[in-house]
Amino acid sequence: MTYRFLPPAAREVREAARYYEGKVPGLGFDFIAEVRAAVHRILTHPQAWSPLDDEFRRCRTARFPYGIVYMVEGDHILIVSVMHLHRQPGAWRKNL
Repeated sequence: MTYRFLPPAAREVREAARYYEGKVPGLGFDFIAEVRAAVHRILTHPQAWSPLDDEFRRCRTARFPYGIVYMVEGDHILIVSVMHLHRQPGAWRKNL
């Protein structure tokens, strides 16, 4: 199974990593590692995570308050957003 990030989702990862790195050195790298771990879980079990609607699902990160919004397209995962879970719940739709 393959995957790709939409450009806005990749930007969300970079911005969050920069924010965390500015708070505590090394925390940005930890955030990126957590996103990678979540993507790996998605690739391993793409249907296991909470559905948001008929097309999209969300996998939460373990350590940070973020969710990875994605859709399954055959044997491909399209990552639409890496969203902060304490913000507007539907904000990820702006990335479509």
